[in-house]
Amino acid sequence: METTRRTGSRRSVLAVPGSSPKMLEKAKGLAADAIFMDLEDSVAPLAKADARKNVVSALIEGGYGDKILTVRVNDWTTQWTYTDVIEVVEGAGSLLDCIMLPKVQTPEQVVALDLLLTQLEMAHGLPLGRIGIEAQIENALGLTNVNAIAAASPRLETVIFGPADFMASINMKSLVVGEQPQGYDVGDAYHYILMSILMAARANNKMAVDGPYLAIRDIDGFRRVASRSAALGFDGKWVLHPDQIAEANEVFAPRQDDYDHAELILDAYNHYTSAAGGSRGAVMLGDEMIDEASRKMALVISSKGRAAGLVRTSTFQIPG
Repeated sequence: METTRRTGSRRSVLAVPGSSPKMLEKAKGLAADAIFMDLEDSVAPLAKADARKNVVSALIEGGYGDKILTVRVNDWTTQWTYTDVIEVVEGAGSLLDCIMLPKVQTPEQVVALDLLLTQLEMAHGLPLGRIGIEAQIENALGLTNVNAIAAASPRLETVIFGPADFMASINMKSLVVGEQPQGYDVGDAYHYILMSILMAARANNKMAVDGPYLAIRDIDGFRRVASRSAALGFDGKWVLHPDQIAEANEVFAPRQDDYDHAELILDAYNHYTSAAGGSRGAVMLGDEMIDEASRKMALVISSKGRAAGLVRTSTFQIPG
């Protein structure tokens, strides 16, 4: 199976209702790294057929620049899923990066989507395996199976936390999505969930994306919650409002000083491990010892900085 796909940063993933041509058009000019055109929760049952047509038209019209383009279909327990996938891929499959599958509970649900996509690609002459899959974890069973879900298909690119449905599925005592439930005054009620998703994603070389913060006017709250998952190592977060985009892009990108330092470590390590640099595996860089582990840590920060479009402001000076 061919797996050459467009890759890119997902610091900010903008949710756009497929039922709103106006919002699909507005998304073109926003600075989100990625968008997903939604056919699920933000679209009423009677509007789903028209929403599919809107999404196909928006993809064909284009104008989204380098944004990663995803369509969220309905989950497999509904009557809409297969029609969502078929109409979108038949109508604009060559312009689509991923299909997002919500409420994933078992790896078999990912495999089923993979098989359907393969059939559609074969039928319409599309490159096999090019359309990726994003899996949204939204309930207790999905989290229990998250490791198998993350390994279910080579198409799978991203594992996503869906907090609202998840909170409901475990009877969490809160109506504020993403905030700590009342009475939970020690630690972080979401830490186990986030770490489970992150570990499954990283073990299978996938991206991990945090879900939405619904209090769209509370930018300080969004930044606080986004910083939590960014600190763990998540790649990005959903945004529901244009005002959240800049915050997500900043929070999930390295600070300039950290990015510069990471690039400096990589340059220094490459030099010192070379024959010209003495073939040394561990050296001092100023007051800091660097070695292979340092290189791996620096590569993470460097990769995120490059994906975010950062430009380094310092260079490594070869001694002597």
